[in-house]
Amino acid sequence: MKQKLPGIILSFFIAIPAWFAGQLYPLVGGPVLAILSGMVISMFINNNGIVSPGLKLTSKKMLQGAIILLGFQLNLFSVVVIGSQALLLILLTITTAFLTAFIVSRFIKTDENTSILIGVGTAICGGSAIAATAPIIGAQEEEIASSISTIFLFNIVAVLVFPSLGRWLEMSDVAFGLWAGTAINDTSSVVAAGQIWSDRALQTATIVKLVRTLGILPIALALGFRQARKDSHGKSVQVSKIFPWFIMGFLVASLMVTQGIVTPPLQKLFSVAGKFMIVLAMAAIGVNTNITQLIHSGKKPLLLGFACWSSVVAVSLIAQKFLR
Repeated sequence: MKQKLPGIILSFFIAIPAWFAGQLYPLVGGPVLAILSGMVISMFINNNGIVSPGLKLTSKKMLQGAIILLGFQLNLFSVVVIGSQALLLILLTITTAFLTAFIVSRFIKTDENTSILIGVGTAICGGSAIAATAPIIGAQEEEIASSISTIFLFNIVAVLVFPSLGRWLEMSDVAFGLWAGTAINDTSSVVAAGQIWSDRALQTATIVKLVRTLGILPIALALGFRQARKDSHGKSVQVSKIFPWFIMGFLVASLMVTQGIVTPPLQKLFSVAGKFMIVLAMAAIGVNTNITQLIHSGKKPLLLGFACWSSVVAVSLIAQKFLR
C-alpha cells in the first residue's frame, strides 16, 4: 500500500478540482478536464517512477467500482415504459455504431483496441462503456485516453448542435428525446440536451439513454469470451475466469433500485460517488498517457469517432420516420 499511495494521492489531487470545474462547465465535464489535467502533469513528472503503482491501481479498480455504483441510476422497470419503438431504435443505432466502427477502422487502419473502445463508447454510453470494456480487452492508457477524448469531443458538439437542429427539423418533444437518447454518447450530455429542449424531452431522453446502458452487459460478456479465446489460442475458455464481475455488480445494483431496497438519498449518493470515481480514474489515466504518442495517433481515432457518431445521428433520425 505504501508503494501505491503516491499515485493515489496524485490522482485525488487532479480529480478534486476537475470534479468541481466540471460542475461549473458541464458541457466539458469532469472526466475530460481530469484526463487533460493529468496529461499536462505527465509532462513534468516521471510516470514510471514512484507514482506508477498507484496510478495503475486507480485507473483500473476505480473504473470497475464506478460502473457498479452507476448501476444505482437505473430502474429496470423503465425498460417497459419506453415501449417497443424505442427498443428497436436503440438496437438499430447500436448495430450502426458497431458496423461503422468495424468497416471504417479497416479502411483507415485504426488499432484494434481503439476501434473497439470508440465503437462501444458511441453505441452504448460514452465514457462509462469505455471504462467497462477497457480492462476486459486489456487496453493501454493511451488507447483509453484517445477513445475517451474522441467520445467526449462529440458529446460537446452534440449538446451545442442538437437543440438548434431539432428545432429546424420541427421535432416533437418525444422525437427529440428519442433522438438525443439514442444518438448522444454520454449520459450527462443527453441530460444537458434534453434540459435545453423541454421537460418531456428530458424524461424521454434519460429513460432511453439508461436502457442503452444495459447493452454493456452482453457486449462485455462477448468481448470477454473473445479476449479469452484470443489469449488461449482457440482453446476452451472457463466463464469464471473471464466473466466481468463488476458488470454483475452493476446489474445487482440496478435490481436493488428496482425492488426499492435502496432509498433515493442513498441512490443519489452512490450515483455521485460513481461519477467521481470515473473522474478519479481518468486523472490517473491522463498521467499515465504518453502525449507524444497520443498526438501521433490522434487523427485516426477522431476520424473513426466522427464516422461512428454521424452515422448513428443519421440512422436515429431516419429510423424514426419509418417507425412512426
